[in-house]
Amino acid sequence: MEVSGVVATTAPEAFAGIERWLKEHSAPAEADRERRTLVSQGGWWYRGEYHVTADPAGARVTHRVLNAAEGQWWAVLPANRFLIGFRPRVRAGFAALLAELDQGIA
Repeated sequence: MEVSGVVATTAPEAFAGIERWLKEHSAPAEADRERRTLVSQGGWWYRGEYHVTADPAGARVTHRVLNAAEGQWWAVLPANRFLIGFRPRVRAGFAALLAELDQGIA
């Protein structure tokens, strides 16, 4: 799954804001500042990647949710039926992050 949006701030500022936001939400992340990429691994299958690039209107932020289950990737499919509403929650959380970045809160 992938969501993307543009915020009216610079790419370095957006990257720093996402890094702060992840720390505030207890989501440890590995940062690659050169590539402006943050990776947060959670649970047994979840891997969230945030990518920030320059955009004429500010900064484009892309969030990808990947299946990181090793050897048992197939188990995520039946387990996800218990995660009803996961996609809408990801989209809503991402929209809230973008709003905070636009306001300079994150």
